[in-house]
Amino acid sequence: MAIKVKELKADALVDIKVNKSYYNMVKGLSYYLFTHIKEEDKDKYVKETLQKDYAEMDDLQKGFYTVALLLAEIERQSIAANMYEEKEVLQPGDEGYVEPK
Repeated sequence: MAIKVKELKADALVDIKVNKSYYNMVKGLSYYLFTHIKEEDKDKYVKETLQKDYAEMDDLQKGFYTVALLLAEIERQSIAANMYEEKEVLQPGDEGYVEPK
């Protein structure tokens, strides 16, 4: 027996409001996915991901690519609305650096 499902129309374009907490969750997810790439293959794997068609990607590449596109769009809209800021982050050895707890 067939079931009914709902999905976006082919020409749909949805604006989504995102707060900083959600943005940070998506960034965290991108880092989590990135950590699952074998250490010696990270640069090659990411470059390959950006050059492949979505249908040809493995599951990790699809996830990483999807999250990267979402982050890029959030950042693009944030910059356009003047809601994006850059800040300096001190590194170990910098004057005033405090080890995170």
